[in-house]
Amino acid sequence: MEVLRPQLIRIGGRVYRKNPIQEQTYQHEDEDDDCYQGLVECAEESCEGYEVVQTPQGFRCTLKAPSLLYKHIVGKRGDTRKKLEVETKTSISIPKPGQEGEIVITGQHRSGVISARTRIDVLLLTFRRKQPFTHFLAFFLNEAEVQERFLKFQEEVLEKCSMDHGVDSTIFQNPKKLHLTIGMLVLLSDQEIQQTCEMLQQCKEEFIDDISGGKPLEVEMAGIEYMNDDPGMVDVLYAKVHMKDGSNRLQELVDRVLERFQASGLIVKEWNSVKLHATVMNTLFRKDPNAEGRYNLYTTDSKYVFKERESFDGRNILKLFENFCFGTLKLNSIHISQRFTVDSFGNYASCGQIDFS
Repeated sequence: MEVLRPQLIRIGGRVYRKNPIQEQTYQHEDEDDDCYQGLVECAEESCEGYEVVQTPQGFRCTLKAPSLLYKHIVGKRGDTRKKLEVETKTSISIPKPGQEGEIVITGQHRSGVISARTRIDVLLLTFRRKQPFTHFLAFFLNEAEVQERFLKFQEEVLEKCSMDHGVDSTIFQNPKKLHLTIGMLVLLSDQEIQQTCEMLQQCKEEFIDDISGGKPLEVEMAGIEYMNDDPGMVDVLYAKVHMKDGSNRLQELVDRVLERFQASGLIVKEWNSVKLHATVMNTLFRKDPNAEGRYNLYTTDSKYVFKERESFDGRNILKLFENFCFGTLKLNSIHISQRFTVDSFGNYASCGQIDFS
């Protein structure tokens, strides 16, 4: 039952339980317009991280949010904001659509201001999760040697396994886009992109340089594995990436970066560890060469879409190319890249990066 297993939401390092309620629905309204998701239990003492200022008129709290998310706080005909204001006995001022600024919460009672702030945070997080991913943190794996070896892998697979069900040239990754993903991001404003760049720089100063020793991490991209449970019905085949010296430094580095971004809320916490892999075959590429696996579930207007997939039989590929070596690389840069955006050479474009060598 949902009552016994309520959804848990993480905000600022804290965990809140979102209680299910019976919602009233209206004909001809989109799902996103029914914004008020239910009450969130939050004891005042657990919210000391909020900066609430006492004023001659009462109490005041401000927060920043991308303008794209304002509509989810306002709601259809302003209903969501009105309900928040009535239930928390506060006044909520929101900038006009398209204008970046601060959301201001004022009220006579500190507890009411904190309650309104908590509920707004939950609304923002709920709808941020519904946005399509816009950016990702990654190491690029598209050195010339690796691209050549990848094309050799593709050529040999098609030569030896093209008769296997679902195996054809359309499901191979573009060699210029080979990368190792650390985490996916939803960045909805220039300020959030800048915040991401600054946080990545902080990671470099606090632990990346110590782990790397200020030198590139020499890794080998070798061996292949599949994501699902049945090798006869594979959707994603990936190359494994590991340190040449046999150490765990790469895994430690990416896990700590992931942890830092999860704690900040820029990456939603789903896993405690990064799965080191470089996608080489993906059945979503059949219909969309720009698809990115499970990260391609929402359209630009936040509507959920089902991506039809035709799995392929990967048994022979796994048997014949189990230890295929794509080459060695020296990783020395983490990039912030925008999805679907490439540079003049066809590689993923970078809108920020840190170097550690």
